[in-house]
Amino acid sequence: MLRDLKIAVVFLTRWQLRLDGRVGIGDLASVVHFFPVVGLLVGAVGAVVYLAASFAHLPSLPAVVLTLGAMALFTGALHEDGLADTADALGALPDRERALEVMRDSRIGSFGAIALILVLVGKLSAVAGFWDGLQAAAAIVAAASFSRAVMPVVLYLQPSARGRGLAAMTGKPAIERVLAALAIGIAAAIVLLPAGQALTALPVAALAAALAAWALGRAFGGCTGDTLGAVQQLTELAFLFALVAWR
Repeated sequence: MLRDLKIAVVFLTRWQLRLDGRVGIGDLASVVHFFPVVGLLVGAVGAVVYLAASFAHLPSLPAVVLTLGAMALFTGALHEDGLADTADALGALPDRERALEVMRDSRIGSFGAIALILVLVGKLSAVAGFWDGLQAAAAIVAAASFSRAVMPVVLYLQPSARGRGLAAMTGKPAIERVLAALAIGIAAAIVLLPAGQALTALPVAALAAALAAWALGRAFGGCTGDTLGAVQQLTELAFLFALVAWR
């Protein structure tokens, strides 16, 4: 289990842990149940930075800027990059082959830049809307965990949009590991948040994930590593919006 967790951490963050034996993209499907655990780790990094900034008497906006920056640095902006690439690819539709070529291009175009700005500003405004620092920290961790718990579901339900790439090489994860990921993500929200907030944010975020995954899968003929990142980012945003609206 420790090795599986290390593999998930290495793939989803910039934390390079020492692993025994060869590890490849094909190993990712066997560790998807640890995706929300990595989300807890990513969220914890953000929560610590946020609480430290608040303790230093920084106002909420600059505190959240530092928080989002720390989380992006820890993950290598992996999912943010996927969001930007997916948005650029959407701009190339209805030519699906051309869209997938655009998605593979590491350069960010106008659609990608706009999507990235809107989502980051959305997260910034949502977290800054919490008056209590501990509530904001809990929201950051819960959103980071649950948004990564839905990624294995997309991998399980959708085929790869292309013959090569992260989704194709990862393959279809086992259903028990997918359900375990969901259970961990849901449990994290229930433990970290008041019951009313958790029961509001979870279905809203799940609906956002389902709609995003369905729309992107329909547009591109399946999922890719980039669309998985886009689903994660949009789910996280919806989770935070639901929490701040509930409050």
